[in-house]
Amino acid sequence: MGSIDSTELGSEKKPNPGKATILAIGKAFPHQLVMQEYLVDGYFKTTNCDDPELKQKLTRLCKTTTVKTRYVVMSEEILTKYPELAIEGGSTVKQRLDICNDAVTEMAVEASRACIKKWGRSISDITHLVYVSSSEARLPGGDLYLAKGLGLSPETHRVLLYFVGCSGGVAGLRVAKDIAENNPGSRVLLATSETTIIGFKPPSADRPYDLVGVALFGDGAGAMIIGSDPDPISEKPLFELHTAIQNFLPDTEKTIDGRLTEEGINFTLSRELPKLIEDNVESFCKKLIGKAGLTPKDYNQMFWAVHPGGPAILNRMEKRLNLSPEKLSPSRRALMDYGNASSNSIVYVLEYMLEESRKARKMKEVENEWGLILAFGPGVTFEGIVARNLDV
Repeated sequence: MGSIDSTELGSEKKPNPGKATILAIGKAFPHQLVMQEYLVDGYFKTTNCDDPELKQKLTRLCKTTTVKTRYVVMSEEILTKYPELAIEGGSTVKQRLDICNDAVTEMAVEASRACIKKWGRSISDITHLVYVSSSEARLPGGDLYLAKGLGLSPETHRVLLYFVGCSGGVAGLRVAKDIAENNPGSRVLLATSETTIIGFKPPSADRPYDLVGVALFGDGAGAMIIGSDPDPISEKPLFELHTAIQNFLPDTEKTIDGRLTEEGINFTLSRELPKLIEDNVESFCKKLIGKAGLTPKDYNQMFWAVHPGGPAILNRMEKRLNLSPEKLSPSRRALMDYGNASSNSIVYVLEYMLEESRKARKMKEVENEWGLILAFGPGVTFEGIVARNLDV
C-alpha cells in the first residue's frame, strides 16, 4: 500500500519477532438451528402470545436484520422443563443461570477443542487462558470450568472477562496479545461463549427492544490460540496482531444498558447507537492506523474484520469511511449465517476473512495483507487492532 513503511511494518508474510499472532481458530454451536423465516411463528407459539401488532413488528425486524440462520440453546425440551421462562414477570434468574452456565461451558469446550486440533500442538503447551462471556454468572467463574473441561494444567494462568458484550471478542484478543508479547514462549487460549437464554422473555409492548434482540442475536462459542514467535515447523500463523487500542465515549453509559435482575438480563439499546458509532469511528480508526504508520488513503487497500452489530452499523460505517462494498463482506456473511453472536462474532468474521483471502489467492487476485479488527460494545467502547494477514 502506497503509504506503508515496509521497513517498520514488514512487507513479507513472515511474523515480526515478538509480535503476537493468531495461530488457530475454532468455533462451536448449540444443536438448535433457527431459520429466520420460521422464527416469528415459533417464538409467538412458545410464548403463548397472540398480539398481532407485536407479531407484525417482529416480522418487519426479522427482514431488516439481514439474518438468515442462527443457532440457539433454547429448545422445546428446555421450555417443557422450565415453562416459567415464557411467562411474564417470574423470578427465573436461578433457572436461567442453571441452563446458561452449563451451556456456555459445553460450547466453549467444544470450540476450544476444535481450535486446539487445528493448532496441532499438545494441550499441555497452553500456558494462559482468557475467557469471555456475558451469558453466565457464578463463582468460581466459567474460566475455571472451561479449564477443567479441557484438562488444562492447574498452573494455567487465567483471565476472566464478564459482561463486556459485543466488544468482548476483540477485548479478549487485546488482552491475549499483551499476555503473549510479555511472556515469551507462552501460548494463550482465548475462548468466548454466549447464549441468549439469559435474556429470553415473552414479547411485550413495554419492552420494544426485546423484539430487536429476538430478531438479531444468536448463540455459540469461538476460540483462538495466540502466541508470539511461532514455531516454523509445528505452527502456522494466520494473523499478526500489530497494535491494539481501546477508547470509550464519555457520557454514553446508558446507550447500551444491561442489568441482571430476578428475570434474567434486562437489556436496552438506544436508537442513537449506530449514529454514535458513525460519528466516532473515523477518528478512532485514524488514531489506530496512525500508530502503525498507515493513513485513511489506505482504507480500501486493507481488510476489515468488523463485529456485525447490525446492518445499520455496518451501512453507516461503510458510508462514513467510503469503503468499497466488498470490504465488509465477511461481517455481513457472519451476520447472515449466525446473527449477532456478541463476543463470538469476531471469530466467525475472521474465519470468513481467511476464506475470502484464500479464494482471492487461488484466483490470483490482489490480497490485502494489512487490515483492522474492530468491535463496539457497552461504554460505548471501541476496540481495535491493526493486523496482518499471514496466511499462506
